[in-house]
Amino acid sequence: MEKVVVEIEWVKHNFAAHVPILKGCVATGATPAEVKQMIKEAIAGHLEVSREYGDPLPEEFNGEYELAYKFDAQSLMKYYKGILGNTGIERLTGISNKQLNHYATGLKRPTERTKAKIEKALHDFGQELMAVEL
Repeated sequence: MEKVVVEIEWVKHNFAAHVPILKGCVATGATPAEVKQMIKEAIAGHLEVSREYGDPLPEEFNGEYELAYKFDAQSLMKYYKGILGNTGIERLTGISNKQLNHYATGLKRPTERTKAKIEKALHDFGQELMAVEL
């Protein structure tokens, strides 16, 4: 199964998604769940019209595919705010709450190294959660 990357960003007052390999395929939504649903519909519509007109499509769409969501720092922080706030992310990453707040508000953008640190910490946390038994 092919993976298709969907990039999600925070733009003004909404989440915005686009598919880099499908030029012009975009969607917005008030919540991550909404933007994910809207981009699925946008992809389906884009593929239908492209096939109808015989337009070439990226090979990822020749068979089954799954969507992989890539968030920018600001949208990720907004997405998990009610679940895992800055204090929790600070504990996982060692990045100060103040710095995380700068990322969440869009005042600053993390370096590639910092993005990798946040991503690794969240993945490690996810693996830890997968091992939990009750």
